[in-house]
Amino acid sequence: MRGLIEWYLNGGPFMWPILIAAVIGIAYIIERFITFARAGVDPKKFTENVVKKLKKGGVDAALKFCKASRSPIARILEPTLLKYKEVGKDKAILEEALSAAATTELAFLDRGMAVLSAVTTLSPMLGFLGTVSGMIRAFNAIALAGTVEPTLVASGISEALITTQFGLIVAVPTAAAHTYFSQKVNAYARSMEEAASLIIETLMEA
Repeated sequence: MRGLIEWYLNGGPFMWPILIAAVIGIAYIIERFITFARAGVDPKKFTENVVKKLKKGGVDAALKFCKASRSPIARILEPTLLKYKEVGKDKAILEEALSAAATTELAFLDRGMAVLSAVTTLSPMLGFLGTVSGMIRAFNAIALAGTVEPTLVASGISEALITTQFGLIVAVPTAAAHTYFSQKVNAYARSMEEAASLIIETLMEA
């Protein structure tokens, strides 16, 4: 642990903003995992179950089934079913209600992705900035001494290498998490489109 602390402190002042970026990135990665765990219901299968409830017990049974779930697809289908109770088989209005709910839920699923992208971009940039700072210190030491002595430039070079290393340590897993969650959002969006078509078609035939 002491060695890790010394390594961190030897990196210089730019280690602090990189650390802040790392903490923010970790927090959002954990939050995204929790969000997608709650959204783990397959939209298509869930909609098929809603259709069964709709055909067997009517709109009220389907609404009850949706209210019992915390998944995004349930929060999309619920206002659509409520709108169906109000206006009946008006496809345009039903599609509008479904689209509005889907936009809200997809925005919720996509929340935090911009932050992860920013952490991925800024961490190595801050690391490179620390590299420049370390090299400037090294050259200043040479200028003041009037000669090239390894001991004079060692601390500056060390700072340069450590900040770059730390920036990349933060950026690489954050970039991997961002890619993973982006794929999850896209896959869920495609499943939602299929679910939307199924529920609208069913309501038109009811």
